[in-house]
Amino acid sequence: MNIHTQHFFITGAVGQLECALDLPESSQFATPRGLALIAHPHPLYGGTMDNKVVQTLARAFVAIGYVAVRMNFRGVGGSAGVHDEGRGETDDMALLLAHMQQQYPGLPVALAGFSFGTFVQGQLQQRLTAQGMPAERLVLVGCAAGKWPMPTVPADTILIHGELDDTIPLIRVLDWARPQDLPVIVIPGADHFFHRKLQHIKNLVVEMWRRDSV
Repeated sequence: MNIHTQHFFITGAVGQLECALDLPESSQFATPRGLALIAHPHPLYGGTMDNKVVQTLARAFVAIGYVAVRMNFRGVGGSAGVHDEGRGETDDMALLLAHMQQQYPGLPVALAGFSFGTFVQGQLQQRLTAQGMPAERLVLVGCAAGKWPMPTVPADTILIHGELDDTIPLIRVLDWARPQDLPVIVIPGADHFFHRKLQHIKNLVVEMWRRDSV
């Protein structure tokens, strides 16, 4: 599958924010099924919108007919500002959502994130729920439970974690998920960055989305 990537900027509270939109080459004039916003890992530890897990999530959503949009958080790549511990990043992601909804009105919205990005998307989902317009579904990979204050999330959230994650140990995710009765999909042998395991992330998201849409 060929993916067409468009780079663009939006203006946030701290200045220009660098973004990328992914869509299939053959679907530029077709009506997409939905809109997926994908958040990257921690900016102070090398996280960018070009992270391999983030790109894998984008490819998964494009494969199921969604347009997928990514953003470099404050201080990363061409984005202005400095890291704001999730507060400003959530504001910026909400701004990106509003911008994309102007371009693609009326589409269902999915929120996906990796590591620190799961914290940002969890916060954004809380905000959208309070406004009466929650995202249709969340995909959280390498969930930041125990590292940042993850909020509760909807019961149909897709949680994917590596068995050997030493950045966010699996036990922390299980302790966070247990009171919510949330299933956690564990990839055997996977570390935090899912080296040599990325295909599992794409396959799981595509298969679960298609199955649950039937």
